[in-house]
Amino acid sequence: MAQQPMYRRIAEDLRLKIESGVLPAGKQLPTEGELSEEYGGASRNTIREAIRWLSSRRLVGTQPGRGTFVAEQVKQFNVPLNRPIESEAFEAAVREQGRVPRMDPPKVEVQSAGAELVSELQVEPGSSVVIRHQERFIDGGPSSLQTSYYPMAFVDGGAVELLQAKDITKGATKYVEEKLGIKQAGYRDRLRVRSPNAGEVTFFGVPDDGTVLMVVTNRTAYTAEGKPIRFTVTVFPADRNDFIFESGRVPPLDSSN
Repeated sequence: MAQQPMYRRIAEDLRLKIESGVLPAGKQLPTEGELSEEYGGASRNTIREAIRWLSSRRLVGTQPGRGTFVAEQVKQFNVPLNRPIESEAFEAAVREQGRVPRMDPPKVEVQSAGAELVSELQVEPGSSVVIRHQERFIDGGPSSLQTSYYPMAFVDGGAVELLQAKDITKGATKYVEEKLGIKQAGYRDRLRVRSPNAGEVTFFGVPDDGTVLMVVTNRTAYTAEGKPIRFTVTVFPADRNDFIFESGRVPPLDSSN
């Protein structure tokens, strides 16, 4: 097996020191000259490459005129993917882990159904769908983005709050059930991993070079008769979310892990 280049060996050693707490958050790294001496006379270019590697993974940050400092590490949120991930369930899961959830009021729009929505919601091509976008936060930091799509027929049938840019306190799923008698019986998830788009780079504050990937869940909810009632896309940055599947009787998850 080929040996790692020197800059990677230095970066990995510094990474271990950061993750173990030897170099705590806020600690200034030694200067390039000091690191060069510490790592056997490595060149300054090699040291800079190592720092760039750490910086791209948000382990350190450079402050012009001051130096390079260990970054505050993002606390992980355990995403329970075998439970609902919509608004009320998200809030409950965050509180269960001793943290503080927040969701901004939804942004609502109406669009014509493209090929994906025609397939997922079984609506006619070009028919109107209601789209509800929501930004979600944990402890004040951006956590995930969620977009849900509903057939306009639900609004025509009386579920008019789907068009209002406000939270539906009881949850949209329960609201649709009460208004229209359409009850969710199950859902199917598809998970994909991709690089962030420009909007996600800005919202989550991640690098635009793909070093922090997005985990995207596409969830289609169904009635007992197999009729789709909602299509929800949730985007989670992989640097602050752990994805948990549980089955059967298991002990409570230690959220500190």
